[in-house]
Amino acid sequence: MTDEARPPFPPFTRETAIEKVRLAEDGWNTRDPQKVALAYTVDSRWRNRAEFATGRDEIISFLTRKWDRELEYRLIKELWAFDGNRIAVRFAYEWRDDSRNWFRSYGNENWEFDENGLMRLRYACINDLPIKESERKYFWPLGRRPDDHPGLSDLGL
Repeated sequence: MTDEARPPFPPFTRETAIEKVRLAEDGWNTRDPQKVALAYTVDSRWRNRAEFATGRDEIISFLTRKWDRELEYRLIKELWAFDGNRIAVRFAYEWRDDSRNWFRSYGNENWEFDENGLMRLRYACINDLPIKESERKYFWPLGRRPDDHPGLSDLGL
């Protein structure tokens, strides 16, 4: 295995696709752009909303801007479908801005992986819903979602 390998590797089974989704969720919940970028190929291509990024440097810049703006970010991802080296997920995350306005952002992502388990393509569609602080559903301490915390389907999302 090389330093540039991220198991599980394609082709994915249901179990390994679920594992890959959880590993991605865990990585993003660190809110560490440098660490998160290592899960992507050096020439990975993204579309995130209307923004396009190519390569780890642009991914790091994107994630740095994102988490500077999206405070108290907590994310849950759920497997939607998989086939070979591709995985589709749905997700929702909660965050607030610097004026203490809360949001829940919903979306879908399509991922494609190389043979080393690194993501080479990521296409994300995301919609933001303003919510009241009393409508929040994610209360775990910042970082990894606890294993016993409900997932998206359990929460009715």
